[in-house]
Amino acid sequence: MCYQQKKGVAEGMEHLVKAAKKGDADAFTKLIEINQDTLKRIAVAWLRDENDIADAIQDTILDAYEHIGQLKKAEYFKTWMVRILINNCSKLYRKNKAHSKFETNADIYAEDFGVSSDNVDLAHRELEFYDLLKALPEDSRVIFQLYFGEQFTMAEIADMLHLKENTVKSKIRRGKIQLRERLGKE
Repeated sequence: MCYQQKKGVAEGMEHLVKAAKKGDADAFTKLIEINQDTLKRIAVAWLRDENDIADAIQDTILDAYEHIGQLKKAEYFKTWMVRILINNCSKLYRKNKAHSKFETNADIYAEDFGVSSDNVDLAHRELEFYDLLKALPEDSRVIFQLYFGEQFTMAEIADMLHLKENTVKSKIRRGKIQLRERLGKE
């Protein structure tokens, strides 16, 4: 996507956020539709149980809807919503301390993400990514998902997770080393 297209998408998002802040439920629904895949991928990186993932996303949508008036800058909607999701995932994780295995059936995964059966290869690549994430410590999984999966900057991730930027950089560096070692063994 070129700069002009990204700029247009960002402006469209800002318009929707401003409308949602004024009480436009359709605009809020559209914002959730635009960001639903991001929410799902991040929740999957943090949690393993499908019910927990669904609960975290549902709680995030409700929290965002109830508090959208508190969002100061429309251009930060996605970051703001991801921060809410991370807080909800963290609460659920601490509450349940459940370590469910991620479903490895690519067809089910493809269906969850709306991938057509013709494009199950995409689902397999996503599964490989999540399998690699499982090799990382819990606190690094979300950082990897945000950085490599969602293309947030290290500064944005640090802000979302209330960490220092250097901590994020070092977790990414150490995680890369761990993953290279794992891939070398396979």
